[in-house]
Amino acid sequence: MSHKLLKSTFTVGGMTTISRIFGLIRDVVIARLFGAGAGVDVFIVAFRIPNFLRRLFAEGGFSQAFVPVLAEYKEQRDQDSVHALVDQTSATLGLVLFVVTLVGVLISPLLIMVFAPGFDDVKHAMASDMLKITFPYILFISLTAFAGSILNTYKQFAVPAFTPVLLNLSLIGCAIWLAPKMEIPITALAWGVLIAGIAQLLFQFPFLFRINLFPRPGLNKDKAGVKRILKLMLPTLFAVSIVQINLLVDTIFASFLVDGSISWLYFSDRMVEFPLGVFGIALATVLLPSLSSEHAKKATDKFSAMMDWALRWVFMIATPAAIGLAVLAVPVLATLFQYDEFTPFATIMSGKSLLAYSLGLPAFILIKVFATGFFSRQDTATPVKVGAFAMLANIGFNFILVSVFAHAGLALATSLSAILQAFILFWLLRKQGVYRPTSGWVIFMMQIALAVTVMALMIFYFVAAPEQWFAWSMLERAGQLSLWIAAGAISYFATLWLTGIRWHNMTAQH
Repeated sequence: MSHKLLKSTFTVGGMTTISRIFGLIRDVVIARLFGAGAGVDVFIVAFRIPNFLRRLFAEGGFSQAFVPVLAEYKEQRDQDSVHALVDQTSATLGLVLFVVTLVGVLISPLLIMVFAPGFDDVKHAMASDMLKITFPYILFISLTAFAGSILNTYKQFAVPAFTPVLLNLSLIGCAIWLAPKMEIPITALAWGVLIAGIAQLLFQFPFLFRINLFPRPGLNKDKAGVKRILKLMLPTLFAVSIVQINLLVDTIFASFLVDGSISWLYFSDRMVEFPLGVFGIALATVLLPSLSSEHAKKATDKFSAMMDWALRWVFMIATPAAIGLAVLAVPVLATLFQYDEFTPFATIMSGKSLLAYSLGLPAFILIKVFATGFFSRQDTATPVKVGAFAMLANIGFNFILVSVFAHAGLALATSLSAILQAFILFWLLRKQGVYRPTSGWVIFMMQIALAVTVMALMIFYFVAAPEQWFAWSMLERAGQLSLWIAAGAISYFATLWLTGIRWHNMTAQH
């Protein structure tokens, strides 16, 4: 089982890596053409609002509620019942999303006032106009996530994982070719978001036909199944998307800070999103249908063993990724973004928030895995309580830290609240007896700690100072960054090998 899970995780991770690479190219293009100032601040807010709702309606609340129910139907009922559930769900979801989209477009000035209250009149007007263009994205991308959930349940992981590439390609194309033709060039990015939403939905259609589960919407096919999904979904809307809610809270605080603060937070958050998406979200995506199936079969020992296997991989991959990002924050940002309109000052400021965000990277991934442990058992009440507490803690941390560290304080608050949330979820899984750690964890964590210390010390003492990175050309920066990433990875995995960790032991775990 662990071999299949690892293979599926790498499949999703590989497709996600392609998407994240194009995402980095997208961000490099935006940074070079538009810099890190008021215009990009406005676009980020106009995109973040529908993107936040996407996390709630799509990957967050809906998928986590829909997949366990669909997996149960797949295991225990006939194909007609599965079709009825899919058809009813598509009709209900589509109707709700249409209403939400219509309301969102109509009240866009009010939404900007709520989520960016610090914007002046000019920035508020620009953001409102952009939001009217970007808001319908929630309709198309949520239906895309619905299609992706069906494919994931049937172990078709590659297509949903590849789909986000289309968003990045759309934004790159609009930034390069459409922006110069527009009166307000940054508005081209808003149109890029809308175009991408439509393209991503259409891309899923052939693959749904292939597995004979293309939805035929109907409101009178399986109301009981949809009620179960909605019952699970409502609390999940909040619980699984707490990190995104925290980012929105950060945006509200950052709107009162100097121009560029939202952009600095955005570019640093994007660096953390890379390993989170490539490994964390990929692992959680693969785990959800597998854990749901084990729960449906009442295989509690296999359920716990699968969780234990996943957690070991989280610590082995996320820990060096977090420390690497922290130590190489300025080199990474300088290499990727510091050209044309993106200044050394923007690199330094983004580096401060990247350092703060990187401290929370393992917790961000652990939350994905721990939450899956609850959602796969159709328990959404517990994570929502923990999520509510974490959000309140984040707001409290924001008030305390923003006055000391400005925008970097907002990033640190997000990391601290994520660490708190991950710890509470772990404690509750242990208390409920759902997860029972296997032996060897203390030695395993000591091995990880030693390896990551060796890696961090080597990079810290030998990497050039920021001024040198600023003076180098793009090729010199890229060469040096590649060298130190490779050296860090080699030193980390070599130390793990010397302390006794073997690849075949990890893949054959349980």
